[in-house]
Amino acid sequence: MTEGQHSNSTNDDAASGGASHGAVGGAASKARPTPATDAYAPPYPYYEEDEIDLLDLVLVLAKHKRLILLLTLGLAFVTGVISLVMTPIYRAETRLVPPQTVSSTSAIAMGALSQLNVPDFARGALGIKTPSDLMVGITKSRTVLDNIIDRFNLMAYYEAEYRARARERLSDATDADVDSKTGLITIAVQDKDPALAAEMANAFVEELQRIMRNLAITQAAQQRLFLENQLKDVRLALARSEEELKEYQARSGLLNVDAQTEALMDSIADLRALVAAKEVELQAAKTFATGRNPEVQRLQAELKGLRGELQKLEAKAGQAGQSDSAIVPFRELPEAGMEYLRKLRDFKFNETLYEMLLKQYEAARLAEAQEAMVVQVVDPAVPPELKYKPKRRLMVAIAGVLGLFLSIFLAFFLEFLHNASNDPERAAKMAQLKSYLRFRKSSAKPT
Repeated sequence: MTEGQHSNSTNDDAASGGASHGAVGGAASKARPTPATDAYAPPYPYYEEDEIDLLDLVLVLAKHKRLILLLTLGLAFVTGVISLVMTPIYRAETRLVPPQTVSSTSAIAMGALSQLNVPDFARGALGIKTPSDLMVGITKSRTVLDNIIDRFNLMAYYEAEYRARARERLSDATDADVDSKTGLITIAVQDKDPALAAEMANAFVEELQRIMRNLAITQAAQQRLFLENQLKDVRLALARSEEELKEYQARSGLLNVDAQTEALMDSIADLRALVAAKEVELQAAKTFATGRNPEVQRLQAELKGLRGELQKLEAKAGQAGQSDSAIVPFRELPEAGMEYLRKLRDFKFNETLYEMLLKQYEAARLAEAQEAMVVQVVDPAVPPELKYKPKRRLMVAIAGVLGLFLSIFLAFFLEFLHNASNDPERAAKMAQLKSYLRFRKSSAKPT
């Protein structure tokens, strides 16, 4: 074999070997993963196409920085100009000291507010618990608002066709609240006229003082009114029982009974009167308190004890004569004596009850005078020198923040439209969306 033939043979073997090696290598490459793609894990995270890159967001903001700056400053500037031309509103305030009494309760407050035509839902929302809360509720009552409207002719001032509109305007312009730290009541009125705002704030105080004087809203006043009505009934019953006793004595000729029987009868009558007086006191307490009130629970316990003592005393009177006592049992007395004892017992009962109620009535009158809910003014309202609103700085700051967010949103929206126009697939979707948003269908048919 010549050298050239040996060379060709060698080349053919190399080619065939290379081909076979390539085939084997290709098969091997298909059989096992390449280290550059599958077997190798990159040491740092990489971004997919649908992930958000913070740098892309910053680039969008930098691209539209002029739009963001102009829109933010422009909206803040326009808001500042508007605040300059707005009518200034002044706020006049007056501060009061609430009545220093703890006897008023929410039940009394609800009764007073019902006379002032305050709705039930408003009473519940007010959460009336103290005299301060009551005064705040009265300030917004329809009676007070109508008196202020008539006093300052607010129907014409507010240019309101209906009184309800004027009442709504006045209620919106009036604030009344209680300082949780000091306990002072603040009544504030807002108006474009500072002098009128101060006059109306002081007028609210005057109306509040008038109503607090006229309404019976203290515990002592409720008790006095209740006891006064009870005294009228007991006085009539006492006069009637006295007349019946005199008539029966004159008709039957019985003038007296033995001393021991009369003493026992007096004890029973006194105890019955005490039970009746305690029942009246309990009813009076329930006019301003619930069954969970400690005072009501105390009266109920005392009443239960008195009724037990009365039962024992009446049982003793019925069983008298069974022992060595000289007292004649009531059931063994003749019919005339029994009737006389009943008449005398009713008279003693009404007499004792009247005396007890009269003492309670005088005590209630004294307590009412001591607990008079006097409204004391700490700071009367004066015409304010500085406007309350519009608050220009706050308005400009809010407008600037809103303008910033609006401009950022607009910048990203414009960037979205730009990217959609360069993407054929998104451009087709945008064209389809525009066609769907048209109210009139195009007459041209698609080719």
